[in-house]
Amino acid sequence: MKKFVMAAVVGTLLSSSAMAENIGVTMAAFDDNFLTVLRNAMIAKGEEMGADLQLEDAQNEVGKQLNQIQNFVASGVDAIIVNPVDTDATIPMSKLAADAGIPLIYVNREPVNLKKLPEKQAYVGSLEIQAGNLQGQHACDLFKKMGKTEAQVVVLMGDLSNQAARLRTKGVEDVFAKDDCNFIKVVEKQTGMWQRTLGTDLVTNWLSAGLKIDGVMSNNDEMAVGAAQALKNAGADFDKVVIAGVDGTIDAKAMIETGEIDHTVFQNAKGQGAGAVEAALKFARGEKAEAVNYIPFELITPENLAEFAKTN
Repeated sequence: MKKFVMAAVVGTLLSSSAMAENIGVTMAAFDDNFLTVLRNAMIAKGEEMGADLQLEDAQNEVGKQLNQIQNFVASGVDAIIVNPVDTDATIPMSKLAADAGIPLIYVNREPVNLKKLPEKQAYVGSLEIQAGNLQGQHACDLFKKMGKTEAQVVVLMGDLSNQAARLRTKGVEDVFAKDDCNFIKVVEKQTGMWQRTLGTDLVTNWLSAGLKIDGVMSNNDEMAVGAAQALKNAGADFDKVVIAGVDGTIDAKAMIETGEIDHTVFQNAKGQGAGAVEAALKFARGEKAEAVNYIPFELITPENLAEFAKTN
């Protein structure tokens, strides 16, 4: 009798394992703080929903990411999730999956072919221009509270092959072009490739060249943290400088608490990761899913910092 029960349990486990969907996931990079939170959220959601995730690191190489997608197709995965290295390179990725009849979900970085995605393909992320709008407007408000009638800011942009970098920058510039904020001038903008060290280097170089910096608008928190470190090294008075990022990472929130960063824009990594896995499994199981799922950005300031203590 015991043998029969044990055999039944083993059989059930094997059956459940065999039924688990296999999702291939290719990430632009593993060595990025925000994308690590995103990746962990997908792993957790996959476990919760009974799916197996095969995770690959594209190491910021488009060719490697395309090869990973080809390998997913060849191995017959049930769905593919892509965090694109280059959002302008998503058309061939969509074609690979569509030709194989495999559902594909883009996550976090909006694909260039968003409006022409094939059947059973979707995007889960946030409306990038909104991040720039929130960041820029709060900076404008802070400058006004300081009594500024003129302000010079620099913009640290992400990888320009990513739509997020272009749209977040545009969002900031749109705000500064408004009548009530046009006293703010963007005097420098360069790409820091989303990296903290490059954010530090760029701001250090600008300061060394004698540039007066009243504010730093960064496309992400990593570069904002780097900028704050550069200004700290230069002996800057943080009460007279506005520094802002995007993502709501642990390091950025710690610097908001110490007054070295003024605000950041929360990007819900856990929500995006979970949403991507849910959409992938809906398609894989023959169900319907929204083609576009925008998860709102939220402003984080010293006043509401406690509300975001456990995020990202």
